[in-house]
Amino acid sequence: MKKSTILALISIILTSTILIMACSKRQKVDLIVANATIYTVDSTFSQANSMAISNGKIIAIGSKQDIESQFTSDSIVDAEGKFVYPGFFDPHCHFLNYGLTLSNASLSGAKTWSEVVDRLVEHQKAFPSEWIQGRGWNQNEWDIKEFPTNELLDKAFPNNPVLIIRIDGHAAIANSLALKMAGVNEKMKKDGGELILKDGKLSGVLVDNAIDLVRAIIPEVQNSTKTLALQKAQENCFAVGLTSVSDAGLEFNDVLLIDSLQRSELIKMRVYAMLNPTQENFDHFISKGIYSTDNLTVRSIKLFADGALGSRGALLLQPYSDAPNTKGLQVEPTESLSKFCEIAYKAGYQVNTHCIGDAAVRLMLDLYAKNLKSTNDLRWRIEHSQIVDPTDISKYGAYSIVPSIQTTHATSDMTWADERLGDRIKYAYTYQDLLKQNGWLPNGSDFPIENINPLYGFYAGVTRKDLLGSPEGGFQPENALTREQALRAMTIWAAKANFEEDFKGSLEAGKWADFVIFDTDLMNATETDLPKSKVISTFVAGELVYQKK
Repeated sequence: MKKSTILALISIILTSTILIMACSKRQKVDLIVANATIYTVDSTFSQANSMAISNGKIIAIGSKQDIESQFTSDSIVDAEGKFVYPGFFDPHCHFLNYGLTLSNASLSGAKTWSEVVDRLVEHQKAFPSEWIQGRGWNQNEWDIKEFPTNELLDKAFPNNPVLIIRIDGHAAIANSLALKMAGVNEKMKKDGGELILKDGKLSGVLVDNAIDLVRAIIPEVQNSTKTLALQKAQENCFAVGLTSVSDAGLEFNDVLLIDSLQRSELIKMRVYAMLNPTQENFDHFISKGIYSTDNLTVRSIKLFADGALGSRGALLLQPYSDAPNTKGLQVEPTESLSKFCEIAYKAGYQVNTHCIGDAAVRLMLDLYAKNLKSTNDLRWRIEHSQIVDPTDISKYGAYSIVPSIQTTHATSDMTWADERLGDRIKYAYTYQDLLKQNGWLPNGSDFPIENINPLYGFYAGVTRKDLLGSPEGGFQPENALTREQALRAMTIWAAKANFEEDFKGSLEAGKWADFVIFDTDLMNATETDLPKSKVISTFVAGELVYQKK
């Protein structure tokens, strides 16, 4: 054998040996994501293009060369240059309720009261039931912007009880049969609510706590139905990139159901549960401290200070500009709100209070301050923080109170909110002013009040426009978020609002591999492309849970 041939063979053997040794030194992992533009949303907002995942967590993230030299896997996702973000997080929504409403009549977008009733008739034909329920009507979108009466409902459904919820969840209209079954009459009063009369008679319209008079007689939903609702809600959420949700207001049995479904892997959505302030929740959860699993966290209570602006239930410091005889409704007595805050403080629980009007915001900021004393890390939240008097805004920073916002509320309300508020509109939806208080804030959707798609909130936050691109220049654009702020608000800041920033909300080594692959670069796409962006795939703990067909 020639010397040159021998040398060539030796070279091949040595090269092969080196390659084998190199491969043998590489760690085998469950999954590698490669060839991506990864927005990590870490402290420096860095980018990467590959990451290695094992046991549901990210173990390394960096360049393609770095990951390939250290790791090998039988499962490699080639992102083909697409864009990867941390799994989106909705820090204020109604996950279970959204799932349940999917089987009811959809009334969103109806342009007249007659159209609402027509939709109910068609839904009842397709899905007959004893109780007729629906959600989404909004009289502010009609030519006649006042509350309707139940006359058309009575004609359409003389033999079925009807209860349909306004888009904000803070008003409803019931037909006469439902009112009769509930024993409701013109002389009744309900603390924290209102029964709207027309010519001295019940109109059927119920505001805030008055809704409970009829809701209380609707047959309880069975767990089997709730299970299907949660699974459908999860499916829809995964399809828009949501991997974590904060369910704002849950009963004891509902939390137990979610926990059991997660443990049996029927539900993989991560849930942060805000508890209703019921005795069962106090006894089972709050008195025993924080409860946490990989997929469920229970450490907060949800309170209500007022109603909603659209139904004139938001509690204002001064009367409504278009209804000078009312300042709105305080739906829970101050004594009760104060007691709940004290209980939560002693238990180490977070308090998250619904506040729309400036009077409600002031009430809760001051109640919080009595417990919190100064800056702290308890992260008590004002949910919505929609209208804030300028003299109160510094209290957020002084007591480390978190303003939990919903940017789509601004763009949904902007066409009529000035009618309610007059000059006070300039103190509404002031997200940059709120952001400056602590340097961060979470942004959710409040679905099913708004659409579940977090990209709509991202778009509304950075453009201050509706999906039709109106108004030109944006609504009060000085309070628009930057794109980085908007992405942080639905990832790492949303996680931080729930004490979960150490294990999710960004793509970093040691955190859960919850991520979404998108077809769009949210940091650089045109404004009009943002709400059109589509999810290609969604992963929870490194497991594929949604794939675009």
